[in-house]
Amino acid sequence: MDQPTPKTAAAAPTVKAPSRFRALVRGNEVGLVLVAAVVGAIAGLLVTGIGWLAQALHVVLFGLGHGERLSGLTALVSPWSALLPAAGGALLGLSVLVLSRRKARALVDPIEANALHGGRMSMRDSGIVVLQNLVSNGFGASVGLEAAYTQISSGIASRIGIAFEMRRSDLRTLVGCGAAAAIAAAFNAPLTGAFYAFELIIGTYSIVTLAPVVAAALCGTFVARFLVGDAFLIDVGDPGIVSTLDYPPAIALAILAAGLGILVMQGVTAIERGVRRSGLPMALRPVVGGLVLGGLALGTPQVLSSGHGALHLQLDLPTEISALLLLLVLKALASAVSIGSGFRGGLFFASLFMGALLGKLVSDLAPLVFSSSALTPVVFAIVGMSSLAVTIIGGPMTMTFLALEMTGDFPITALVLASVVTASLTARKTFGYSFATWRFHLRGESIRSAHDIGWIRNLTVGRMMRTDVRTTTFDTSLKTFRRDFPLGSAQRVVVLDEAGAYAGIVLVADAYSDAITDPEAKVEGLLRWSDAVLLPQMSAREAAALFDTAESEALAVVDRLETRTVVGLLTESHTLRRYAEELELRRREAYGETR
Repeated sequence: MDQPTPKTAAAAPTVKAPSRFRALVRGNEVGLVLVAAVVGAIAGLLVTGIGWLAQALHVVLFGLGHGERLSGLTALVSPWSALLPAAGGALLGLSVLVLSRRKARALVDPIEANALHGGRMSMRDSGIVVLQNLVSNGFGASVGLEAAYTQISSGIASRIGIAFEMRRSDLRTLVGCGAAAAIAAAFNAPLTGAFYAFELIIGTYSIVTLAPVVAAALCGTFVARFLVGDAFLIDVGDPGIVSTLDYPPAIALAILAAGLGILVMQGVTAIERGVRRSGLPMALRPVVGGLVLGGLALGTPQVLSSGHGALHLQLDLPTEISALLLLLVLKALASAVSIGSGFRGGLFFASLFMGALLGKLVSDLAPLVFSSSALTPVVFAIVGMSSLAVTIIGGPMTMTFLALEMTGDFPITALVLASVVTASLTARKTFGYSFATWRFHLRGESIRSAHDIGWIRNLTVGRMMRTDVRTTTFDTSLKTFRRDFPLGSAQRVVVLDEAGAYAGIVLVADAYSDAITDPEAKVEGLLRWSDAVLLPQMSAREAAALFDTAESEALAVVDRLETRTVVGLLTESHTLRRYAEELELRRREAYGETR
């Protein structure tokens, strides 16, 4: 069932596709695959363009030479460059100030859009995220561009889907196609992009979603390869071989990575709380964060940006244990400060870089405990990258396929799979969230994944209630009540007080009880559930819980608790039936039975 556009999604007029094309896409799975391929191609163009703009900012602002990466510098070209993150923070703070004065709503990302809004996203929101992410990364904040990539690609996919008037399930799938193509193009890894969509954006894998998501991921990859070449974003060289004896140190590393990932996420939260308690205006928070980042960059520029150049530098060169540990701490601090002070961006690549540092650090210490292991530092780095990324980002299969596409080595992929499962399980049992869902939790949202729960919130009491409510006043006598409501005419009657507000419910059968001997008695003495009422905005789940608590088969619906004006009546049986019907509809959509 198609759902109305929520207030949090863009409600601006949209251009509708011609009716014949809408019918093709809505009624034919091939049509959806073709649209997904177009979305993938557009995403490949956007990812390439955004990446080029960010690198151009680095070249202009930080004075990089040809082929240099910001985080690959051994020292800043000028000490004054340390002030650039603060300058970027000032621009970002200005944008925050403008948005706050316009009372802009909270920005909706692809996970939230698919979980709560049926895949509906705002192009305005997406544009804001791209600009803020570009400013943050371009001026050196320790964040990646993945947020911009997935936001704009999924946003365009959403608007295309709305133009085709897609069903809710198809629109959610198309949003996932946008994200899949974005990640695939960014990492030159179509399998990674596809499973990123399945695990993190769509929230499930099914045969119906396979073809469009894979088509989008492949098209995004092909376009990016055509524009910038087919070199893999992370070149690990020759990683070496893996044996059975190498699993224990890899599992130990995965557990350490899970712990580090949890510390990073909690560190971001701690810095955010500290900044809020400091009383700093929101517009100045990124400036202060930028000054801290600049100070860290004076020590080592490898803490800046997402870490592409630094990752290749650390994979290629041997490094002392003390230097690795210091860089790991500084990078974790830089990432936490960047996000916590208000810079916009993702932690995908930053988590890969920190995981590689942790892996190389463990590779130097592992022989002291696991003398039989022959893993190379590069394999330890790959395991660390995957394990830390799965803790912060989520998606065990996503990180497994990333390792496969980086190395092309199945034994290493099996080792990574065991490691990411261990890290994911450890984080889930000790912390319970990825970075995105942890942020939702702090906002008071109950989102644990992109699995569609928006339909539950849309199935409200106001949509399910009946409005033809039979009422009487609480000073009505039983004689009059029996005359107005004979047996069989109704099961229950809502009673109103002298001000017309809800007073309770009288069961018609109670009014005809043989235990009542005074026919002039008032119905006031038969009132039930005087304190239990429903509100129109309550969800079916909340209504079912209230039915259970009140031990009632029906409850009155009032406009609000202050006035208690009766607007409807809802029964428990109807609520459960409607919930079951919607649940069955979602199951059928997942298997493609509604097309």
